[in-house]
Amino acid sequence: MEKLDENGLNKSTRILLLVGVLIISLNLRPALAAIGPLIELIGADLNLSEALLGLLTTLPLIAFGVVSTITPVFTKKFGIGNTLLGSLILLTLGIIIRSADGIFPLYFGTVLLGIAIAFGNVLIPALIKRNFPHKAGLVTSLYTGVMSLGASIAAGLSFPLATEFNLGWKGSLAIWTVFSILAIIIWIPNIKRIKRTPPRRSFFIAMKKLSGSLLVWKLALYMGLQSFAFYTVLAWLPSILIGKGMDANYAGWMLSLSQVTGIIGAMVIPIWAGKRKDQRLVILVLSIIEIVSLICIMIPQIGLIELWISLIGIVLGGTFGLALLLIVLRSDDAETAAELSGIVQSIGYFVAATGPFAVGVIYDLTHVWNYALVLLIFVGILKLTMGFGVGKDQKV
Repeated sequence: MEKLDENGLNKSTRILLLVGVLIISLNLRPALAAIGPLIELIGADLNLSEALLGLLTTLPLIAFGVVSTITPVFTKKFGIGNTLLGSLILLTLGIIIRSADGIFPLYFGTVLLGIAIAFGNVLIPALIKRNFPHKAGLVTSLYTGVMSLGASIAAGLSFPLATEFNLGWKGSLAIWTVFSILAIIIWIPNIKRIKRTPPRRSFFIAMKKLSGSLLVWKLALYMGLQSFAFYTVLAWLPSILIGKGMDANYAGWMLSLSQVTGIIGAMVIPIWAGKRKDQRLVILVLSIIEIVSLICIMIPQIGLIELWISLIGIVLGGTFGLALLLIVLRSDDAETAAELSGIVQSIGYFVAATGPFAVGVIYDLTHVWNYALVLLIFVGILKLTMGFGVGKDQKV
């Protein structure tokens, strides 16, 4: 008889559960990554300012911040599996509504899909801690790698779908329901594979304990600063490159390139970091690469733009995977991982939410994109400072 693990699963059912986790992961970025390449088309069609366009990336981050903290409330009542199913259904509705005609559906649908993605962001690390604790680095690398793959596909195809395939920006945004519907179909059989256990403590007791920990706040700020950089690049990289004289199609493909190389970072960095008890060296290397690459993008005369964009992608993918891995490594059990993931991502995404909107406002005031890059360099330095605090081997 095949040996069962502590969750009552054999090898084949663990693989099926992992496939379900990865198909959910595939849905956590396309709805967001599709906006950047289409931002100029949306703005021209609806007559929106750069600041208002920045809200299309900022609103999901605000939703992440609000929903992440209360996600454990849903899991304690409905379980992780059912909560994730509900989030996939909400994601599908959000994408459909956002693709309707008009400004209100655009922003309302954006809020709904942001809420949906927030559940996935919080709960996947908890699932990894619960069902794959001895392979946390590998499974986190697969999870973040597939997330980056989804972002890359959306970033690369959104503009061609809108223009060359004549779908328009609405049709280009709507097409990502294909992924979410597929995820619903694959996830439903996995719900029964996730054993529900009674919570050991109330939501409020857990939040009180975690919010009093300095390590939790450092981890939250590290998460927030890396997400600040990621979503700012996701929203504005094409516009920054267009402002430096490059055409829109090339700029869209450079965003796609950053997401493709992000897959490399998301796959490699968690495995590297997961083999180490102390992750500070990993954090230092990533920070140096990020800051140097941003400086080089500021000075187009240096050339090699594809190289610097590729390195930025590796760093952004790697730091995101590392931040999620740190949540797993700093937790003692799955319940703590869900609670820690919730509070860390809530605080972190409130920090991140200021990024795309702030850059839009800065450009509206100055019409100089280099100020955005200077801001990202400053954020990189702060991220290194916070990273040194969370890289040491310790538990919450």
